[in-house]
Amino acid sequence: MLRWLMVGLSALLLSGCTIVSTCDDGGGGIRLFGQDRVEQKLEIGVKEYEEGKYVTATNAFEFVLATKTASQAQKIRAYKYMAFISCISSHEKSCREYFRSILEINPDFNLSAAEAGHPTWGPIFSNVKSKFRQ
Repeated sequence: MLRWLMVGLSALLLSGCTIVSTCDDGGGGIRLFGQDRVEQKLEIGVKEYEEGKYVTATNAFEFVLATKTASQAQKIRAYKYMAFISCISSHEKSCREYFRSILEINPDFNLSAAEAGHPTWGPIFSNVKSKFRQ
């Protein structure tokens, strides 16, 4: 059994795949010990958000939210960044809806201290959370 495992791993490595990332043949490929597509998109979205590229970040987060295999934690993270983008883009209604979506998944969710202290979305999240528990 170990011999076949070694043969399989060797074949993957020789074909250009690495164990620490993904092997993608354009149609999904084989993934060993690497991030799945949802996690990749989530990380891309966060990176784009941090660089102020909100349109591409939004596209990445929307992919995560539309993917049935996304975990609750992945959805919460995507919703959170979508809320941040909405808030700083003066779309308060959307911001509130994204925060509400988070609380529907996890009513005990809280922003980090730094996030909660943000002057734009901190008060909005606090307001949404206080109304959600009623």
